[in-house]
Amino acid sequence: MTTVIWNFILLSAAIFVVAQLLPTIRIKNYVTALWVALVYSLINLAVGWLLVFLAFPLIIVTFGLFKFVINAFLLWMTDQVTEDFEIEGFTSTLLAAFLIAVLDSFLRWIL
Repeated sequence: MTTVIWNFILLSAAIFVVAQLLPTIRIKNYVTALWVALVYSLINLAVGWLLVFLAFPLIIVTFGLFKFVINAFLLWMTDQVTEDFEIEGFTSTLLAAFLIAVLDSFLRWIL
């Protein structure tokens, strides 16, 4: 159980840092980052597995890079249902999804 909470905190930290780095992402505060991490995780849990299953051939052909497109779509869905979190444009969403995934993995590796 503590691993789930720890991973949730690291994901929210990654979201908050990426939002501070990219000018096309607006987030109100760290509490909003916690909320975004929760909504993103729930959306990923609800439909992420289905998207990965349906796009599996594309994921294989692109050596896993298409997973970033799926993550960008899930992040866009999170943007649509969360009030104090905004991303401008698909390119920014794709870049944010990539940076969040890399930073989240890096934080998990360090800690």
